[in-house]
Amino acid sequence: MFELSKEHEDFRKVVREFAEAEVEPHIATWDRDHHFPVHLVPKMGDLGLFGLVVPEEFGGSRELSEDGPFTALCVAIEELGRVDQSVGITLSAGVGLGINPILTYGTQEQKDRFLPDLVAGRALAGFGLTEPDAGSDAGATRTRAVRDGDDWVLDGAKAFITNSGTDITSVVTVTARTGSAADGSPVVSAIMVPSRTPGFTVEPAYHKLGWHASDTHGLTFQDCRVPSGNLLGREGDGFKQFLKTLDDGRIAISALAVGMSQRMLEEATAYASTRTAFGRPIGTNQGVSFQIADLAVMVEASRQLTYKAAWLKDELEAGRRSVAEVKQAAAVCKLYSTEAAVTATRIATQVFGGNGFMEEYPVARFYRDAKILEIGEGTSEVQRMVIARHLGLPTA
Repeated sequence: MFELSKEHEDFRKVVREFAEAEVEPHIATWDRDHHFPVHLVPKMGDLGLFGLVVPEEFGGSRELSEDGPFTALCVAIEELGRVDQSVGITLSAGVGLGINPILTYGTQEQKDRFLPDLVAGRALAGFGLTEPDAGSDAGATRTRAVRDGDDWVLDGAKAFITNSGTDITSVVTVTARTGSAADGSPVVSAIMVPSRTPGFTVEPAYHKLGWHASDTHGLTFQDCRVPSGNLLGREGDGFKQFLKTLDDGRIAISALAVGMSQRMLEEATAYASTRTAFGRPIGTNQGVSFQIADLAVMVEASRQLTYKAAWLKDELEAGRRSVAEVKQAAAVCKLYSTEAAVTATRIATQVFGGNGFMEEYPVARFYRDAKILEIGEGTSEVQRMVIARHLGLPTA
């Protein structure tokens, strides 16, 4: 059984107080108005949430979290996600997809240029991987980058990119074909495209089922020219980079799902204890209480799987675990926790009955927000594929 340290539990209290004071009173309005609360980002930066896995050299606090910086990040994501999933994904994507690629693969100059503002919450960064015709099949990437003198010239489109169109978005890291291998397979590289670069267009925000207070856009590139020094890592390493990025991101999404399931357990328990029917609380009926009991089991299992994976990630960074272990644990926790969260919202909404269908109750918002958890950072089908491969099962 994985038990969080006192440091992590004390940190949980700090983030929970922040979420309940700064997010809870306003989120119903932000959700209704599809409003991205950009003012929250620097406040989250002041709390140190964007710098948990970043060295002090760039304004982060990684060295201060002796019990595991990535685990601390998951605690923060869980607590924000317990109050609102949109704010939770803003942090998850801001670190996992925005900061981490630059931190892991960037040059000293690139880190010095972008990380201090990202860590402080003065800026956000996006990660442009998915395309209109290339999701899990990233090998179908059509966006191209052609070398022209000292520049890369990009043409193509990306879809469903988080934190890509805010007023404080500073850069989006984009995967693009930069050539072809001898066998005809694409050579994919990662290139950083600063916001407001000529030829880089942020499309209008999507009208989404959920995550209404999160920033999500399509992106297009037409003769978009950036310096050759904006290449992130080595040319041709784009596939390796985004696979590593997704492994970490899956654990973070799992933490987001844990926060959702925890909130559904709290909401369903409270409602079943006070809502009466036929002269008694509905929680006295086994048809209700057994569902909530099942929900409690799912919460506990999700949390254990998630923090085991987070611990393995921290152990990997310390050189005590393998990449394969983390990859498998990430797929396992992401698969179970996200599917459990979808079930949790269904159970909670059912417990609330007709009230669960009303937007004045938070279970309705969480019900809408849940489905994307089974899709983003690799679908449930992809997670099953990863797990099966790790078990040594034959592949097509």
